[in-house]
Amino acid sequence: MGTNGSTMLEPLRQGLPPVDPTAVSGSASCALPARYDAVRGARSFCRSTLSQWGLDDRFDDVALVVSELVTNALRHALPEDTRDADAEPEPPVRLHLMRWSTRLVCAVRDPSEDRPGGAFSPERTEENFDLESGRGLFLVDSYSDSWGWHPLAGRLTGKVVWALFLLQD
Repeated sequence: MGTNGSTMLEPLRQGLPPVDPTAVSGSASCALPARYDAVRGARSFCRSTLSQWGLDDRFDDVALVVSELVTNALRHALPEDTRDADAEPEPPVRLHLMRWSTRLVCAVRDPSEDRPGGAFSPERTEENFDLESGRGLFLVDSYSDSWGWHPLAGRLTGKVVWALFLLQD
C-alpha cells in the first residue's frame, strides 16, 4: 500500500486553522528535484494549477510565497550531497496546493526533521528579520494570510511548511 496524497496531507490539515477536509474543492502536487531551477518549475506548476481553478488573479502573491518556500527547502533542508544529484530515487521536495471555497494553501514538504530555525522560524524577532536570509520569510508573512510548519507523522520523515491565502467568495 503506497502513500497517497490524502494520507500524506492529513497531518497538514491537522496543523492548519480549522477547515473541513471534505470541503476541499481542489488538490494538486508536484515533485521538485534537488536543484535550484526547481523554483522555476514550482512557479510554472502554480500558474497552471491556479489557472485551472480560476484563481489567476492570485498568481503573483502565491508564486512569490511558493518561490520563497521552495528556495528555503532547497537551501536549508537538503543535505549538501543531494543538491544537483542526478540519481535521486524520489525527489526530496514536494509542493502541494489545496483549495477550499474560501482558502488556498500552498505547502512545501522537505526531508529535514529539523525545526525551521534562525530566520526560517514563525517566531517573529527583530534579529530574524534583520538577517539577509530572513527577508524571504518576511515576504511569506507579508503576502500570505498565515503560515507555519509541522513535522510529518507516521513513516514519513521531514516537515511541511505551509502558507494560507484567504479567497474572496
